[in-house]
Amino acid sequence: MKIKKLNFSKIYSFRSGQKPNFRTENPQIGRQGFSRVVLCNEQDSFESDFRNSYADNSVRSTKYTVANFLPKSLFEQFRRVANFYFLVTGILAFTNLAPYTAVSAILPLCIITGATMVKEGVEDWRRKKQDIEVNNRRVIFHKGDGNFEYTEWKNLKVGNIVKVKKDEFFPADLLLLSSSYDDAVCYVETMNLDGETNLKLKQGLEVTSSLNEDFKFRDFKAEVKCEDPNANLYSFVGSMEFDRQKYPLSPQQLLLRDSKLRNTDYVYGAVIFTGHDTKVIQNATDPPSKRSKIEKKMDKIIYFLFCVLFLIAFVGSILFGIVTKRDLHNGVMKRWYLRPDDSTIFFDPKRVAAASVFHFLTALMLYNFFIPISLYFSIELVKVLQCIFINQDINMYYEELDKPALARTSNLNEELGQIDTILSDKTGTLTCNSMEFIKCSVAGVAYGRGVTEVEQAISNINNNSPMIHQQVNRSESESDDIREVHDRKEQIKGFNFMDERIMNGNWVNEPRADVIQKFFRLLSVCHTAIPEVDEDTGRVSYEAESPDEAAFVIAAREVGFKFYKRTQNSLSMKELDPVSGNEVNRTFKILNVLEFNSSRKRMSVIVKDEEGRILLLSKGADSVMFERLAKSGREFEEKTLEHMNEYADAGLRTLILAYRELDEEEYHEFDDKFSEVKNSVTVDRESLIEEVSDKIERNLILLGATAVEDKLQNGVPECIDKLAQAGIKIWVLTGDKMETAINIGFSCRLLRQGMKQIIIHLEIPDIQALEKNGDKKAIINASRESVYHQISEGSKLLSASKGPSQQTFALIIDGKSLVYALEDNTKNMFLELATRCASVICCRSSPKQKALVTRLVKEGTGKTTLAIGDGANDVGMLQEADVGVGISGVEGMQAVMSSDIAIAQFRYLERLLLVHGHWCYRRMSTMCLVFFTSCHCPWGL
Repeated sequence: MKIKKLNFSKIYSFRSGQKPNFRTENPQIGRQGFSRVVLCNEQDSFESDFRNSYADNSVRSTKYTVANFLPKSLFEQFRRVANFYFLVTGILAFTNLAPYTAVSAILPLCIITGATMVKEGVEDWRRKKQDIEVNNRRVIFHKGDGNFEYTEWKNLKVGNIVKVKKDEFFPADLLLLSSSYDDAVCYVETMNLDGETNLKLKQGLEVTSSLNEDFKFRDFKAEVKCEDPNANLYSFVGSMEFDRQKYPLSPQQLLLRDSKLRNTDYVYGAVIFTGHDTKVIQNATDPPSKRSKIEKKMDKIIYFLFCVLFLIAFVGSILFGIVTKRDLHNGVMKRWYLRPDDSTIFFDPKRVAAASVFHFLTALMLYNFFIPISLYFSIELVKVLQCIFINQDINMYYEELDKPALARTSNLNEELGQIDTILSDKTGTLTCNSMEFIKCSVAGVAYGRGVTEVEQAISNINNNSPMIHQQVNRSESESDDIREVHDRKEQIKGFNFMDERIMNGNWVNEPRADVIQKFFRLLSVCHTAIPEVDEDTGRVSYEAESPDEAAFVIAAREVGFKFYKRTQNSLSMKELDPVSGNEVNRTFKILNVLEFNSSRKRMSVIVKDEEGRILLLSKGADSVMFERLAKSGREFEEKTLEHMNEYADAGLRTLILAYRELDEEEYHEFDDKFSEVKNSVTVDRESLIEEVSDKIERNLILLGATAVEDKLQNGVPECIDKLAQAGIKIWVLTGDKMETAINIGFSCRLLRQGMKQIIIHLEIPDIQALEKNGDKKAIINASRESVYHQISEGSKLLSASKGPSQQTFALIIDGKSLVYALEDNTKNMFLELATRCASVICCRSSPKQKALVTRLVKEGTGKTTLAIGDGANDVGMLQEADVGVGISGVEGMQAVMSSDIAIAQFRYLERLLLVHGHWCYRRMSTMCLVFFTSCHCPWGL
């Protein structure tokens, strides 16, 4: 069933989606860095070809091209010291100096280097095939005269008009023109770029919103002037000239390559940046040339052996020169039997200096057994065999998606056994990106008998845990009831709630049934989800901005509060009437939606019910909600806090639910102010909206709390435990907000109860006050000073904790703070603090910051690093690390294409490192030892 066209600018009134249309052009346009000109829908004109000679839309992740394969591959081979040495001796073998034939010197070198080059070519061809697959994806584009047809991504040009359908990836950076909704809004999932799971609302300009059908693009023409290609995902400056009017453009109108269209049937967009000019590719780096530490160590050994060889040849040549010179005494040859009178320059006593030099070169060739030429060939052979072992390992095969492990390069197998630090993405790597409603606290009573992954882990460690015994040790009949409920609900995505007191309408028999009704009614109304009704089965499913929100409306539906219809300004649901016992329809008029953001940490809706009451329904983090409760609304506060602490110990994400009733006069006063600031064009528009919203979201009445589990991938906690036992440190670098990352940290055992948290952030009053004033220089200086001070205080705290009862610490830092922590004068102090902590979590990290943190750890510690991720936002990190591991999950293949090794699940990392890594390192090091000792020890092995 198609989603009805709604005017989202009214439903999402708090958002910045509905922007006023300015007629002024940004003053930066035309200056350096802001000189790009795009002629939309004029790709066939001469002027377009002349002015828009930009990059094509094909991308590559390969190390080589047809043109540079031979020189680049030869460079790779001959930067190995031994190969270069044998190349020199091979060239000398063609002279009379050689004590052997030239073929015997050159042929082994050609075989070894040729075989290695073929191996690297095959590996790079595999990457090329993946590039071809991406470049040949199909998209609908405007051919001309209002006709649209399919073409490959690689064929797109700047200025093309494309049509992208629901659940498709954007093939380039597009300017949003219109969508299937009347006011040109659409949902975009950017998980593949920044790791965030919540959907972003994008909105095109009002002047192009009517271009929502193919034939309307017959005569469409526009000129876009904007910034040049850059790596900043969150900025876009430009203007569009359409119908002789200029309109400003913002990030709100930019759809980035590799993000996905969600909850929208289709969008039309103009191609602005293509291929390597797109922001996601700008965030990537060229494929690096990586070498293992064993190989680098071998180079040092060979340098040493070369010095020994040089010394032997040098001493031998000096002695040769002395003895040869003595052959001639008073014109008489002492060693007449060597026929010196018939010798060439190589043995001429009359030209001793030249003879000694030639003898030295001959000795270098004669003693070259010191450096075993077969070593590198043997190494390459063993590496290929080890890759086969990894690729064929049935224990790393993910049957559900039919994905085995894949060693995409064989150069780094032995590095897997030397990993010191793992830098991991979170969403899609540690987690399944799946939220489940599992528990709740309503009216001071805890509901939900499910056991979380964290509780199960605690149970395995401590069988005497009272919390687990509460969940597990029940009467036999109660367990049967719960098992029956679980069996019935286990197929419902986002719902893992088990409690017979609530389910099947039994909530009406609870002592505070009125509060339970308000609690689940709030879950069913306070959201921005869109229902989709299956016409055949009547089943209602939901398209929501985030997995959390989807879990809430699903939970309300399963308990009996079924949201099933949304119109432009109303919401309909069905619920059980506790008086009559029948299911009744309820309709709420939506007046305002005060959307969630990271600074507000809450979301509210203002609705009018069928009785004419105006209700403010709110849900948010406990840090902001408890302080907004009225004195008369704190009846359940103590018990709710107690339950929330239990939920936090169980690794659950919690939200507080509260409400209040507004009188007509109070609401109209708020609505007037809210409409006024919403339509203002001042710089501090957003802060004014927050201020107005803040005043109405007061004196709330507490209903309870929800507890949602962010499901980890199977085996993640156990894998992290094993890796920690092996002495491997794990850092989590994520684009998610701090609260989410901390909760996952507890779930996957990266953070533990009792661990002291050092939190570095810039959400402090002083910085926020400066941000309101808008003085950028003052903000930068204050932020830099604040981060430096927080790092210093953290170091002092660590130093003060030394002693017999030393406490473990976890470092948590956000993306804004990372900008200053990674500066030259701060990064070493930051690294020292981080390496002294047991766990490190970097939140709100951009792809560039992930790569910079990885580089800092790699170069600062000098230890072997491994990066693991599954999205395009992880590519820089994977390429920067000594070893990059890509998860072949649900976020596309960008990470896999840029990785050294691909696996399907994070848990396979344990076997990859602790089994294959161990044996690869042991085999390689033992083989090298055998070669060197057998070649240089007189007794061999």
